Amino acid sequence: MYSMHQLSLKITLVAFLTLFIVKTTKRNGAAPNYAKVPPSYQADYIYERLHLSEMGLKQLVFNKALVGLNVLTLQNQLIKKGIVSIVDFSQSANAKRLYIIDLTNEKVVYNTYVAHGRNSGEEFAVSFANKVNSYKSSLGFYITENTYQGAHGLSMRIKGIEKGINDDALSRGIVMHGADYVSESFIKNCGRLGRSQGCPAVPTTLCMPIINYIKEGSCLFMYYPDAVYSRMSLIG
Repeated sequence: MYSMHQLSLKITLVAFLTLFIVKTTKRNGAAPNYAKVPPSYQADYIYERLHLSEMGLKQLVFNKALVGLNVLTLQNQLIKKGIVSIVDFSQSANAKRLYIIDLTNEKVVYNTYVAHGRNSGEEFAVSFANKVNSYKSSLGFYITENTYQGAHGLSMRIKGIEKGINDDALSRGIVMHGADYVSESFIKNCGRLGRSQGCPAVPTTLCMPIINYIKEGSCLFMYYPDAVYSRMSLIG
């Protein structure tokens, strides 16, 4: 386990390396290879300290989320820089596969269920799209935006920032909202969690606190080991 002094030194070094990689690649006229950018927080330390493995989150997924968080931080796109939300679509919909992590205070704030799009799969999401009326989830990195009262009550817009992967999220009406079909009782009655039209729907009982915690400028990452996403993404 690292001391706070050791952790501070590691964070400083990683931030310097990240900035060097990004500036060097831009100066040479090439697009930054963000896959090589290390996370700004010491991944091993946080992963172990928060017992994320026991919660079902693989370290590979956590590391990718931190890489993207670091990139967005360096680009000054985030207001809430110490918060990262991870949706791990490689897990069953019947698992608590949404992780909202406060890196600054080193704690998992919420770990709960989240729905995928009805055309992405049944219990497991396996297919993803960035098209209107596809009723599929989209992978990649998002930035949370403002809230509004919609058909599902309190809802939060999310801006997809990966071109060709999720950048049509706003025009598709992809938002975070609460839904009755995201519950243990639904799983018990139907054998799996309910599905959305592509939105990352959460339990109605947690909708308000979750949205109020991550709204307006935090990082949201939706993961699946998809070959097309891995090939297209400059971040994850």
